Amino acid sequence: MDKVNILIIYTGGTIGMVKDYKSGALKAFDFSELLKRIPELKQLDCKIDAISFETPIDSSNMNAGHWEKIASLIEGNYQTHDGFVILHGSDTMSYTSSALSFMLENLAKPVIFTGSQLPIGDLRTDAKENLITAVQIAALQEKGKPVIQEVGLYFEYKLYRANRTTKINAEHFQAFASLNYPPLIESGVHLKVFDNHLVKDERKKLKVHKRMDANVAILKLFPNMSPTVLESVLKICGLKGLVLETYGSGNAPTEKWLVSCLQRASEDGIHIVNVTQCSGGSVVMGRYETSKHLEEVGVINGKDITTEAAITKLMYLLGDNISPKLFKTVFETSLRGEMQ
Repeated sequence: MDKVNILIIYTGGTIGMVKDYKSGALKAFDFSELLKRIPELKQLDCKIDAISFETPIDSSNMNAGHWEKIASLIEGNYQTHDGFVILHGSDTMSYTSSALSFMLENLAKPVIFTGSQLPIGDLRTDAKENLITAVQIAALQEKGKPVIQEVGLYFEYKLYRANRTTKINAEHFQAFASLNYPPLIESGVHLKVFDNHLVKDERKKLKVHKRMDANVAILKLFPNMSPTVLESVLKICGLKGLVLETYGSGNAPTEKWLVSCLQRASEDGIHIVNVTQCSGGSVVMGRYETSKHLEEVGVINGKDITTEAAITKLMYLLGDNISPKLFKTVFETSLRGEMQ
């Protein structure tokens, strides 16, 4: 049988850095020498190609233009490669991987994001394990078909559905969590695949969406918040969507000013999504009086979606010109397994 072809795409981030021991400075890794630097990859039964952004970027500088570039690279190499590993800085990895999950409709091959907390050349680095296992997962096949057929995020022995993740720690190797959905694969002595957690839908031809509308915002509620704060955000010129991080299971103050402000915004065509600011759990609109008023003014129920997935889903649906009448229904529907 022909070997599985895997394409590694380096966008930037700590994982692609090596230390110059003379100067002590970190510099970008030359991915044309990938197999020379990490000979362990040769033990994997797959063929590995690697390409890099011409100018690798810190993930703090990631934007929709870079997401489009990643999507285009996958699209351009989709017929020649069986899986993709995206090397990315950890700070905004959950945003980028969530965005890609929406941009790549009918995905039938693995797109695995990974990175590291320490550079690849560091003595105690987590980069090698993350990279090697991400490639191994991307190469997994069963009866000639990829085991993973969605966008995943692999970090510290676990593969998660990417649009279910959030970064929870800036210092520990276990930097990511998926609190509302279990892992797809756990890495130990063997790779343990949880088949019942995977996407199993029949796939059509890949469709790549490259228009992401940036006219969105995120606002986190806090006690004693001034009406001016919410009013100012909703009056941003060109604003089309707002992710509103509420308390607990989707609760917010019942003051008249808040209700009328949200009512006006909804009537003006601004889509407001209710997500919980808790790390885990779900919005349940109408459970308490403090969320019933949000339901009545047409606020979208974000259910158990993460903030990262909510904001990128907003960008995706707005960029796809979903009808205003259907927008709420479509958003509240799981498109890529991002909510239940």
